Amino acid sequence: MANGGQPTIVSIAERAGVSIASVSRVLNGQAARRDTTERVRRAAAELGYVPNAVARSLKGGRTRQLTFAMPDIGNPVYVAMVRAIQAVAKAAGYRLLLHSTDAVAEDELAVLHSLKDRTSDGLILVPIRITDAHARALAAAAGPVVVIGSLPPGVPVDSVRADSVAGAATAVRHLYETGRRRIAFVNGPPDTVPGANRDRGYRAALAECGLAYDDRLVVHTDFGIEAGAGAAAGLLPHRPDAIFCANDQLALGALRTLLSRGIRVPRDIAVAGMDDSALAQAGWPPLTSVDLGSSERGRRAAEMLLDRLERPDTAPRAPRTLTAPPRLVVRASTAPADGTAVPPAPADSPLR
Repeated sequence: MANGGQPTIVSIAERAGVSIASVSRVLNGQAARRDTTERVRRAAAELGYVPNAVARSLKGGRTRQLTFAMPDIGNPVYVAMVRAIQAVAKAAGYRLLLHSTDAVAEDELAVLHSLKDRTSDGLILVPIRITDAHARALAAAAGPVVVIGSLPPGVPVDSVRADSVAGAATAVRHLYETGRRRIAFVNGPPDTVPGANRDRGYRAALAECGLAYDDRLVVHTDFGIEAGAGAAAGLLPHRPDAIFCANDQLALGALRTLLSRGIRVPRDIAVAGMDDSALAQAGWPPLTSVDLGSSERGRRAAEMLLDRLERPDTAPRAPRTLTAPPRLVVRASTAPADGTAVPPAPADSPLR
């Protein structure tokens, strides 16, 4: 067998007792006699033949594969997106390839440029920063791309975005309505799209509620659990009565620090997060969070990408932008400041 033991159409032809041309017709889905088709497929299965997606795409123009590139494959938000995208792709007969960029711009650009290699038919990309290089690469992409996130005007690709400005403002207003007046904010890097949008929402809600912005109550850090734990520790000397976190990972870290120091949540300090990920109910008390529609954004992005692939138009269609509205999910971590009791953590809780 050629190729170091890997089956080829030559070895399949020998096993099936048919011509190489017949094998090629069967494997490429072209018409062939029924008995020939059965013999070729049986021989291919016995030899463990796996079609080469790149070669097939060069010949037929399609790989039936999509790529999803996200900043952090371990983040529950992106796990929810993967599940939604996978369901849509699988139903349409596509495989889904996953790539974690670690939010590195060069890696995101490399994935965009790789579309010209035709290892997949289209790309769903989640960048947390949009640079001029991103805009140029998106405009010149060799295949359809859908961005999950906000794009600057003029970038000619489809996108699905969350209204995290409104979501952040909703969370802050909720904390104000429960009696909190010193509402701290733990955010990710402000030069990222989510960081900038959440900052805008926080500031807008403070102004709406008549509260002054106090930079001692604002921490910019990374979007991780350990970062949230450290940020909460740094805020305590400034006596916040609530901490709003830019995602659930930060909020879970903040919650851990507060409870480890004997601070009662929510009686002493309320905590709220964003994303309403699986983490929101992993701690105690359960975490109030803003649902930004992670699954919905993944589903709609996949549908938009498949629409571009399955319904190519002779005339270019204008790029489309969809927005998933935020929804506040209230749980025990933000009970009113009037002393409303929160039940103790279960005996098996890691936070006891």
